[in-house]
Amino acid sequence: MRFPSHGLPLPSWPMGLRLSVREAAWRHSIESVAADMPGLIPVVKGNGYGFGRSTLMPIAAALAGRIAVGTVYEAGDVPNDRVGLVLTPHIDRLPDDLAATVVLTVGNIAHVNALSTQGRIGPVAIKLQSSMRRYGASPDELPALIARVGSAGLTVDSFALHLPLVGGPTDRLAEIEEWLPHLDPTVPIAISHVDTSTFDRIRRSHPSRTWSVRVGTALWHADKSLLHLTADVLEVRAVGKGDRVGYRGSDVHADGRVILVAAGSAHGVRALDEGLSPFHFQRRRLTMLEPPHMHTSMVFVPASDPCPIIGDRVDVQRPLISTAIDELEWVRD
Repeated sequence: MRFPSHGLPLPSWPMGLRLSVREAAWRHSIESVAADMPGLIPVVKGNGYGFGRSTLMPIAAALAGRIAVGTVYEAGDVPNDRVGLVLTPHIDRLPDDLAATVVLTVGNIAHVNALSTQGRIGPVAIKLQSSMRRYGASPDELPALIARVGSAGLTVDSFALHLPLVGGPTDRLAEIEEWLPHLDPTVPIAISHVDTSTFDRIRRSHPSRTWSVRVGTALWHADKSLLHLTADVLEVRAVGKGDRVGYRGSDVHADGRVILVAAGSAHGVRALDEGLSPFHFQRRRLTMLEPPHMHTSMVFVPASDPCPIIGDRVDVQRPLISTAIDELEWVRD
């Protein structure tokens, strides 16, 4: 249904930034990834990959007995009958309600000392340094770290290797293989950022070891064609060349219309890395008159171009991992 730009009431349903999902096909894509990844640890962290953690958590729980989250503050989302794995080391005060079964990550002795100071005992995953050079112990640092874990009353649950996105399967396999001589073969190893073929190869090459794979984006966004991000048009205003509009009094360079779109900086919406507008209508990119602000963006449509009206949706081009939606819309296939 379309709505004229003036004089009639707006639609009664929620309006804003909306993620539409073809539900049946999306769930099938998730099941397909899970079937190809024995030892899968679903990752549900941050904004829940655009869906929200509360949406993804029950689906993850149906897939695996262990679920990875970003921080100790997200660990409470994990169902009681599943094991939570916290991916980011923590050196501050732990939440009072942090379950004893939650596996915390340590990458150096300082991380262990922080847990020991608070009397934390229980399982930890030891982060191994990868070529990303993020958290993690080097091969030379690993023996001392393992010893400190033991003296602190903690137990080594697993080793974790977080591989970079750059490079191909051969690079990833080589990086994993380089670590194996330094690792106790009885301790499980969790890896990330490997495709199904690479994961299958490393498992077959070392069948006596226990392997798992952490998967986030490749699980929830396996088929991006099933996901559609749009924002509602809230207002349409005619403008002329030379008019000034917006917070910053931006100049209008031609006759046309200003479109007020229900998505802005509060949603994580901003210009693309190239400086281009993320908004589209009928496959035409809409020019932003100024940077998105809070819940609204102002875009310009020349008088000669197709123009949306109030109640229309415009397409929004943004990474879902950094986008806060207002509404999740399930579309029946």
